[in-house]
Amino acid sequence: MRKTPTQQFKAGSIAVCGILAMFLFPSAGFPDLTNAAFATAPEAAQQVSAPTRAGAPAAAAQRAAGTVFRDCRACPEMVVLPAGSFTMGSSDEEKSWAASHGGSMYAVADEAPQHEVSLPSFALGKYDVTRSEYAAFAQETGYSAGDGCGRGRAIFKWEKDSRLTWANPGSAQTDSDPVVCVSWRDARAYIAWLNRKARRAGAASSNELYRLPSEAEWEYAARAGTTTKFYWGDDDSDARVHAWFNANSGCRDVSGLFCDQGQTHPVGAKPPNAFGLYDMAGNVWQWTEDCYDNSYAGIPTDGRANETPSDDPKAKDGQGNCLRVDRGSSWMFPAWLLRAATRERNPADYRNNIMGFRVARTLASGGNLSQMLRRSIARPAIVLSALSVTADPFAGSDARDDNPVRSAQRRARESSGD
Repeated sequence: MRKTPTQQFKAGSIAVCGILAMFLFPSAGFPDLTNAAFATAPEAAQQVSAPTRAGAPAAAAQRAAGTVFRDCRACPEMVVLPAGSFTMGSSDEEKSWAASHGGSMYAVADEAPQHEVSLPSFALGKYDVTRSEYAAFAQETGYSAGDGCGRGRAIFKWEKDSRLTWANPGSAQTDSDPVVCVSWRDARAYIAWLNRKARRAGAASSNELYRLPSEAEWEYAARAGTTTKFYWGDDDSDARVHAWFNANSGCRDVSGLFCDQGQTHPVGAKPPNAFGLYDMAGNVWQWTEDCYDNSYAGIPTDGRANETPSDDPKAKDGQGNCLRVDRGSSWMFPAWLLRAATRERNPADYRNNIMGFRVARTLASGGNLSQMLRRSIARPAIVLSALSVTADPFAGSDARDDNPVRSAQRRARESSGD
């Protein structure tokens, strides 16, 4: 069982204290007490973190915002997020800032128009899915590791090295590192297995399903009530404290969006955001359910994923299928891409060593914003209002433009004669 560096407490009432601490001090690096309780005393933790077999649906319906639970021993830890509303899309000021810190106005143009999104309560993985969690799925099902994984400059051409897989991504990993070299389709296969496990454990009804988060859900969760560029504030110089990116992940010879060497790090090593979620910025990109479009015009405003393919050929792969959105940036990229608003997309069958995922879960019912505010003793950090969205690393186009990732892809193709 993985532990964050602060998990040194014993079981008992500390699980409740940990939940209270999350709401009283949402911006602090408080000890991860709920997970510590589960790790040191499984029986005690299950009483507060997981429903019993007989009472699973009823227990799930009573989960309040901030509750941390695990449906089965093979299931990831989940955090219940409150229902709420926020403004999706970045401000002109944020776009200008991104353009002046390594991006371009074209690269952040797909963050518009700003629009209001209202979401019901749902649960999201406390961490990215780890290598050990994915290994349990692969070993039990015999699921194929696929036809290779992109690494280094090959990612800009969507090329794969057939020698690399999630089990051998080309750099050292621990079992607690986020799994990489998994495609959108691989993530969905893992989730189908996870739903079977949860149902057999009696922990989920047919209306409570694990799934990938929508893009709107992901940003809502990453912002955790903030309106700043990053979930910790507006200062990118604080990024080293909060995220793994190219300045602290072992990268050498950094050049634009690319670096030599570098690697993932164990989940939970950096402080969580105000919702108690870890690594929502950096370490690995995270798949979402959505089809990519270069504008937010016409997409759902209720938190559902956008499943309508774009009319823009740049938003499709070589077979005409929609590209799938991934979020959060990674260990290889610069600080300006760590913003909660940053957007990216890739073909659904693509794998590389900077991309992983975390799971979401539909709930029968759950806590709302006012309940969370009462429990947080009216701390203003929990108030949810206007959030933002940003750039577009990896694109899928040969078009000549000033998007830094598309330009890198184009140069790589031209240099190889593609």
